[in-house]
Amino acid sequence: MTNVQDIRSRARGSSWLRTLPAVLLMSGAVSLAAERVEAFELFGFKLFENDTAEAVEVVDPLSYSVTLEVTGNDPDGDLRSELEAASQLVQGADRPVSGSIGLIQRANGDFEQLIAALYENARYAGEVRILLDGRRLADLPPDASLGGSGPVPVRILVDPGKQFRFGDVSVRDADGRAYSAGEQGLAPGQLAKSTVILDSEQALVLELERDGHPFAKVSGREVVADHARGLLDVSLELEAGPVAPFGQTAVDGAESVDSQFIARMAGIRQGEQYDPEELAAAEKRLRALEVFSSVTVRGSESLSGDGSVPVEVTVAERKHRYLGVGATYSSTDGGGLEAYWGHRNLFGRAEKLRIEGSVSSLGTTGQAKDMTWRGAALFEKPGVLGPASKFVSRLEVEQENPDAYRRFSVEAAAGITYELTPQQTVSAGVNVEYARLTDSFNVDLETITVALPLEYVRDTRDSKLNPTSGTRLSLLVEPTYEINGGATFVKLRAEASAYRALDADKRFVLAGRVAAGTIYGASLASVPANRRFYAGGGGSVRGYGYQDIGPVNAAGQPTGGRSLIETSAEVRIGVTDTIGLVPFVDAGLVSASETFSGAKFKAGAGIGVRYSTPFGPLRVDVAVPLNKDATDPDYGIYAGIGQAF
Repeated sequence: MTNVQDIRSRARGSSWLRTLPAVLLMSGAVSLAAERVEAFELFGFKLFENDTAEAVEVVDPLSYSVTLEVTGNDPDGDLRSELEAASQLVQGADRPVSGSIGLIQRANGDFEQLIAALYENARYAGEVRILLDGRRLADLPPDASLGGSGPVPVRILVDPGKQFRFGDVSVRDADGRAYSAGEQGLAPGQLAKSTVILDSEQALVLELERDGHPFAKVSGREVVADHARGLLDVSLELEAGPVAPFGQTAVDGAESVDSQFIARMAGIRQGEQYDPEELAAAEKRLRALEVFSSVTVRGSESLSGDGSVPVEVTVAERKHRYLGVGATYSSTDGGGLEAYWGHRNLFGRAEKLRIEGSVSSLGTTGQAKDMTWRGAALFEKPGVLGPASKFVSRLEVEQENPDAYRRFSVEAAAGITYELTPQQTVSAGVNVEYARLTDSFNVDLETITVALPLEYVRDTRDSKLNPTSGTRLSLLVEPTYEINGGATFVKLRAEASAYRALDADKRFVLAGRVAAGTIYGASLASVPANRRFYAGGGGSVRGYGYQDIGPVNAAGQPTGGRSLIETSAEVRIGVTDTIGLVPFVDAGLVSASETFSGAKFKAGAGIGVRYSTPFGPLRVDVAVPLNKDATDPDYGIYAGIGQAF
């Protein structure tokens, strides 16, 4: 009979477990091991580095060599890989221990971790033996002397035994009501992994919490292993606790951000039934304000006098002022620089002000009048129509000179964005623009344009900077009136992208994008040049010049169009943890008509390199046109921050 301390969650916490000849009993709580955040180096600079030194001198250093031997059937080596990952002897073999005592301590910890790894693979009849310098770990006294002239040989011998399956499964509460955890795999006949039991407990408690029980818990657990039949019988008892509503919201940690504003933006209504998802949504909403470095929203551990659950919000504010610079480069369109300054908490309620400026086409022209530049002031105020809303406004002055037109403009815009759900938003606003335009149809044409953009966005991506799963859909309807020319038209545009990882480690990700748009109600010449559709360039069809795909005039200059189709496909391959390769294909067309007629697709293909950073991947793409015309470049090189889409 052997006593061991084990059974781990995914974070490798432990609870007491005792194995008997035919009976295995598990009880106690699972403790999660905290993970230490390490400093990292980028371009020679240490980020998030602690003030204290990481290096610790090892007293009486002792080196060792280790081998792991697994008997039995493991054709794919998956079990061996998991055992190696669980073993500190294996993972730390290149780091000496502090004498014989240090090696014995590491081996004792390893024994527990290896047994736990077997349980996670539903192997409850396995055996682990560790030999230090040819001597069994169990036979060594704590003060044993190991080693000689070279590294101490360490052998880990694992006989995993057969896999168990769940036998009888019973989940009930104190009143005898039965529950099912079959969706988590806790059902007769399923593989009896220890993590399935722990995950099922969490899911069952969460289900009760969603029904308004803030103090639900697993009050009893009994697990019996029948080694003869290879079955694991599981009995769980749940304690639901009282149903309770939310109480008052209290805020701790606020400094320059108004506490009452924080409580209102949390959006948890007093008197509504307790729901952990409301707490999670409140935390996400407060993080989105971008004024806090950390946010925690939780229910109190006890009921208040009126039987409600007080809500506790704890925040830590970040620096509210920031500034930055950026750069882009394209072999077809030249270089670009931008700079910005911002304030995240202008009046104490997370109001944002951002001043930004940029210049591009560097290296392609030496004349200031031919350069592209932009200056803008952006203001945002959250919570104007409740926690799910924000007011946004923009004042912008811009000059641009692409191949299709020359434009100087002053534009003012304001609108409201409202979050329907955590994944869905709608927005509405008004844009007023004065512009002086020269294009294929006009010279120094002055326009005053009023537009009413309405947009719907559904975004389920797991990351906005580097998504590996999910989708994004945007739909835009923009009624527009140009006052000087009297043109009235409606611009429609839809864009969808999807992402899917092909493996568990997410090193191979398929990414696709398709976009389409059309303009109804006015002729091509009547639509201001900057509001027509264009394609080509780094954010569109790579391998072609910026806005160079589509109709052209007699001089070969792009005119833009009234309809657009674009599509892109990428395979994002993680070569290392920081370096990635991305082969891609892009295609698109622009038509002068509103029905996509009279146009042909242009396609480009190439490969890109990605370098992962905390602020998004650095991107360099090289592409060639696949159906090149005489005016198209031989290739294009594009650089920037973030994925192409």
